[in-house]
Amino acid sequence: MIMKRLIYFLGPLLLAIVAVFLLNKWLGGFETPGYVLIGIAGWSMETSLVVFAISLIIGFYVFYNFFRFMGWLVQLPSRYKSRGKRIKFNRSQEALIAGLVDSAEGNFEKAEKVLIKHASHSGAPLLHYLTAARAAQSRGAFEKRDEYLKKAADKAPGSDLAVGLTQAELSLSGNQFDQALQTLTKLHSIDPTHASVLRLLHQSYQSLGDWESIRKLIPTLNKNKVMMEAEIKLLEAEAFSNLLKQAAERGDAQEVQTLWSDIPSYIKRMQGLSAIYFAAMINAGAGAKVEEELTKLLSVNWDETLLVLFGSVQSEDVAKQFAVAEKWLGLHPKDAILLNVLGKLGLKCNEQQKAEDYLSQSINIEPTVQAYQLLGDVLFARNEKDKACECYKYGLELASSEIVSQIDAVS
Repeated sequence: MIMKRLIYFLGPLLLAIVAVFLLNKWLGGFETPGYVLIGIAGWSMETSLVVFAISLIIGFYVFYNFFRFMGWLVQLPSRYKSRGKRIKFNRSQEALIAGLVDSAEGNFEKAEKVLIKHASHSGAPLLHYLTAARAAQSRGAFEKRDEYLKKAADKAPGSDLAVGLTQAELSLSGNQFDQALQTLTKLHSIDPTHASVLRLLHQSYQSLGDWESIRKLIPTLNKNKVMMEAEIKLLEAEAFSNLLKQAAERGDAQEVQTLWSDIPSYIKRMQGLSAIYFAAMINAGAGAKVEEELTKLLSVNWDETLLVLFGSVQSEDVAKQFAVAEKWLGLHPKDAILLNVLGKLGLKCNEQQKAEDYLSQSINIEPTVQAYQLLGDVLFARNEKDKACECYKYGLELASSEIVSQIDAVS
C-alpha cells in the first residue's frame, strides 16, 4: 500500500523532470530560444521561453498535488468512519464464528455474550440473534431466548418466517407445545405450503395428541411432498388408530363407525388397524354390531388378536357364537388361544364340562393366567374349592413370573 502511494507521488514528479529536460534540450537547439512577456496593468514580467515552460510544468505539478492533498483532507473523516465500520464488521464476523464454536462446545453463556455484543455491527444480525436464542434455550434461559428472537425480528425486517420457525422449533424442543402451535398457526396463515412450517405443525399436533388436526393436515402434507408416501400412510394409520381409541374411551359407538367408514381401504388393510376398530366397538358396548364382520374376517385371515376380540364380544346369541368357535377347532385343534376362548364361551353358555375340557387343553399347550382363572371359576362353581384354589394359585404364580420377566427385560 505504501509502495503504491509512493509510485503515485514520484511518478508525476519524474515525468515532470523528464519533460523539463527534453523541453530545455529542444529549445536550446534554436539560435533564438524565444521569450515570454506578461503584462498586467502597469506591471510586466519578461522571461525566457525555457524558464516559463519549466515554471509552468513545475507549477502544474505543485498545484496538482496540492489539490489532491486537499481532496484527501476533505475525505479523511468519511474514510476514517468507513475504516471503523470495516473493523467493527470484521470483528462481528469473527464474533459470529466464535459464538457458533462456543455454542457447539456447550459454552452457551459465553456464546450469547460474544454474539450479542457484536450483533449491531454485523452484516447479518439475524444470524447473531438466532444463534444466541438457541444458546439461551440450551441453558434453559427461556426469557432471554424470547428477547433475542424479538430483537432478531426488529433488526431484520422481512424475516418473520425465519424467526418464527426458529421460535417454533425451540418451543417444541422445550416442550412448550401450545406456544409452538400458536407461532406455527400464524406462520401457516402467511405461507400455507411451506414445508418446514407443515412439518413442525404436524409435530406440534402429535405432541399435543390432536389427531383430528393431524387428520385434516395429512392431505396438505401429501400434496406438498413434506413426507414420503410411506411415512404419510403410517401417519394416517396412526391418526385413525388414535381417533378410534379416543372415540372408544368416550363410549361413542356411532363415532367409531363413522370414523371407520372414513378410513381409506388401503389403510384399513394395514396390520392391526382392524383389531383397533373391533376393540373400540367392543369397548363402546357395540361388539354385537361387528360380530358378523369379525367372524368373516377370522374365516379368511386367522389372527390371534382378532380371536381374543371375538371371545370378548357380548353376543346377542352366545350359543351361536360358541358353535362358530367350535367349527374353527377342526382347522386349528392345537391353538391354545382358541381353546381358551372356547372355555370362556362355554362358561357363558353354561357348558361347564366343555369349558373345563377346553381350558385344561389350553393350559396343557400353553398355560396362561386367564385360562387358570377361568378354570378356577368352573371348579369353584362346581364346589371343588380346593382344585379351584390350586388353579388360582398357579395363575398368580404365572402372573408374578411374567411381571418379574418384564422388569428384568426393562432393566
